Amino acid sequence: MPRTTRVAVLWDSSRPANIDVLKEIDAAARAYGVRVQSLEVRSSKDFESAFRAATQQRASALVIPSGSLLNLHAPQVVSLALRSRLPSIWETKNYVDIGGLMSYGPSLEDLYHRAATYVDKILKGTKPADLPVEQPKKFELVINLKTAKQIGLTIPPNVLARADRVIR
Repeated sequence: MPRTTRVAVLWDSSRPANIDVLKEIDAAARAYGVRVQSLEVRSSKDFESAFRAATQQRASALVIPSGSLLNLHAPQVVSLALRSRLPSIWETKNYVDIGGLMSYGPSLEDLYHRAATYVDKILKGTKPADLPVEQPKKFELVINLKTAKQIGLTIPPNVLARADRVIR
């Protein structure tokens, strides 16, 4: 969306890491001349007003970092994003499976497989403190074309070609 000038970030304040995520999103957005609108939510009662604020402030897209509150109420958040016709990007693909537009983030399956190797090493006697801390190595881009059509958005073919999975 090359003409985007304002992006709303719907974030769960119960997850302290999201404060840093919001700062990173803001820094990246400023580099592209895009303004960030913070939509902090503390309970599911805050969702309606957050989406209303995003619409009133004319946000043209929505970024949604993970959080327990958003995970618990994922269908409601996806529904509000669709109703508001806001293109949304999520951290994990489970949101895209239920109607979110797209996700980009670490492959949870890959992380689980790698965790199993850590368990194996620990069971064979390696001290957990001796194991290295690793960053995710595999990331996935998932796009839901049904959602794109529903909100009137065309995804360019070159973006679709880069996707790891496209829901048609």
